[in-house]
Amino acid sequence: MAAIRCSALALLAALILVAGCGDGDGAPVAPVPEQVVAGHCRERVFEGARFTICGYDARRHELALFVDGPDGALRSFEALRGRLGARGERLRFAMNAGMYDEAGMPIGLYVEDGRERHRINTRDGPGNFHLKPNGVFAVAADGSVAIHESGAFARARPPVRWATQSGPMLVIDGRLHPAFQPNGESRHVRIGVGVVDRRRAWFVISEEPVSFGRFARFFRDALGCRDALFFDGTVSSLWDPAARRQDAAYPFGPIAAVFEREAPRAEGRRNQ
Repeated sequence: MAAIRCSALALLAALILVAGCGDGDGAPVAPVPEQVVAGHCRERVFEGARFTICGYDARRHELALFVDGPDGALRSFEALRGRLGARGERLRFAMNAGMYDEAGMPIGLYVEDGRERHRINTRDGPGNFHLKPNGVFAVAADGSVAIHESGAFARARPPVRWATQSGPMLVIDGRLHPAFQPNGESRHVRIGVGVVDRRRAWFVISEEPVSFGRFARFFRDALGCRDALFFDGTVSSLWDPAARRQDAAYPFGPIAAVFEREAPRAEGRRNQ
């Protein structure tokens, strides 16, 4: 009888545990770990491939672009660390963000703190950058974000505080780039950015080689991004300080960095 009673209790405990894994409406969810907390970023699995995603929210974060310093192009996160100084304590993550020339400088539009450092590039040519449509990731003075098709940006010239041009676009108003195959033979570790709405964006690095098609679908179908832009391939790198991750395989060009907003200073007491 004692053995039967223990078995019954064990079964009851198991049922309670399974019920606790439901999605809120009574349906059980298989305990498959598709998200892993890693510092300020998370790992997601999509179509069998692993991706790390890092979020930006204009209400809580600040975004800035960097490409050089007093001694020339930065080319690495370690060089960026030296430039940030004390500001680095608020860094959530950084990612290389756009294509560049042999010196590490942008080949397309690059706006840094309101100053246009390189004009927009709408020429035709070889390589991923020129796989039209390409696009511009732009951040306004209030921190709001958008991805514009390069030609449309060149015509409208919206005011921006930060902007970096790259290509190709991955998702264009909810549609995948027309040149992509569903899962083409070209596979690389890839990085990019997608915009959910004016306040929110996802920065993504694949943790294994993936096709353009799968990378684009991840932004649209898993992250809900209406627009997304490819940043780069082989040199894809992420710096997530809280996870003690600092990729350093290759020198690169422009860098996007996301910081915690600085807390407003408390007002001193007025003299009575």
